Amino acid sequence: MKKLLFVFNPHAGKGQIKSNLCDIVDTFTKGGYEVVTYPTQAKLDGYNKICECGDNYDIIVASGGDGTLSEAVSALMTFTKKIPLGYIPAGSTNDCAQSLSIPRKMLKAAKDIVDGVFFDYDVGKFNGKYFVYVAGFGAFTDVSYETPQNAKNLFGHAAYVAEAIKRITKITGQQMKVEHDGEVIEGSFILGLISNTISIGGMKKLIASGVCFDDGLFEVVLVRTPKNPIELSNTINEAVLNKLSDKHFVTFKTSKVVFTSENEIAWTLDGESGGKHSYVEIENCKQAVRLKIKPNDITAEQTAVQSSAVGKPGDTIVTEDGCTIVIEDQTGIEE
Repeated sequence: MKKLLFVFNPHAGKGQIKSNLCDIVDTFTKGGYEVVTYPTQAKLDGYNKICECGDNYDIIVASGGDGTLSEAVSALMTFTKKIPLGYIPAGSTNDCAQSLSIPRKMLKAAKDIVDGVFFDYDVGKFNGKYFVYVAGFGAFTDVSYETPQNAKNLFGHAAYVAEAIKRITKITGQQMKVEHDGEVIEGSFILGLISNTISIGGMKKLIASGVCFDDGLFEVVLVRTPKNPIELSNTINEAVLNKLSDKHFVTFKTSKVVFTSENEIAWTLDGESGGKHSYVEIENCKQAVRLKIKPNDITAEQTAVQSSAVGKPGDTIVTEDGCTIVIEDQTGIEE
């Protein structure tokens, strides 16, 4: 049997994993996997467990919030081979799951992993650390990790919104220099998002078009510091309507971007604290992690591209494990 390591946060969301665990393990077992379960005990416990023994398994499945997923991805990035990763969302917001259409119903998500296909997903690198879907600074980016866990468990996404409302009157700008693709942008910004997602903090409208999860590019949105309350109101309205004017926003796509500031600025990575930095270098690691998700338009497009890139008879290709294969001409060979 294939071996599956199931790492889960028993406290994520409202702890619904407790009432679904047996059915999830049964689903994986019926799918042909020998399952080893590991409930995390503290922050980074999932990361450490996967680093310790993850390469002994055929697939790893993580269940929890975006923080649990981020730990799993960061651990997998330490391996030289691509070990597939399945994800069962169990947090309050689950931005990455929403972007990839991974169902919130835990048993359905488990079945989709068993029946799913592989999808190679871009991963971000932030001053040497990895993140899954977003790095950010400024207004509201600290809401996720500063919202009390008991409030998240009781009120879910509403807890984030309530915490964000408290901060509106405290918004201040950060003077920064931003460099990408030979261009230099300088100014004061209240918010910066470097992402590979259509959902951030449960909000889907701010970056909802043109997102491709495997193209090696980030979507970058920088919000200029408003000069007065009226301009702040106009900026918020534009964000809600996803009409980001050049007056209030800077937007671009890039595989690498550098931020420099005079003062150290607090950053977040996948909703968790990323520390304070005056210099930040962010790179896109194209198709670095192999997810196992249900077939959809996203996976179909990647499969089509990979199939067309296989080559013609006589071509030599190198597999991920380093083996060299020559494509043979199959014309005239009987089945």
